[in-house]
Amino acid sequence: MASTPTYTISDLAREFDLTTRAIRFYEDMGLLQPQREGPGGRNRVYSARDRTRLKLTLRAKRLGLSLTEAKDIIQMYDSPRDTGPQLRKFLTVLADHKRQLEEQMADLVANLDEVKVHEKEARALLAKAEKASPETGKPAKAHQG
Repeated sequence: MASTPTYTISDLAREFDLTTRAIRFYEDMGLLQPQREGPGGRNRVYSARDRTRLKLTLRAKRLGLSLTEAKDIIQMYDSPRDTGPQLRKFLTVLADHKRQLEEQMADLVANLDEVKVHEKEARALLAKAEKASPETGKPAKAHQG
């Protein structure tokens, strides 16, 4: 009978390029639930399930979801009894996140358009100033001595 793999906090930190502090933070958030072993339960032993939950947490973060949203989604996958409500909840979270990203994108486009207008105005003013005074805007010649 094969035993299921276990991982130390250092194993997971190395595999996912995280600090042990970050992993402990995810544990504090309830995303990971390692077993405790050794004197006073000081040693954390992570299961394959914890490893998967960490992988899903990092994927959710890359998508821009909050840790609370990630936790909600991950908990849905822990209880596969009723997939309909879980999938509806996941779609709701994704729709909300998509809306936020679209709003941010619209804000960025508006800001970029404003920058372009100011850039065009500044170039026009510079061209006008250089035409009126050809020496303006040219670098001063270095004094040779």
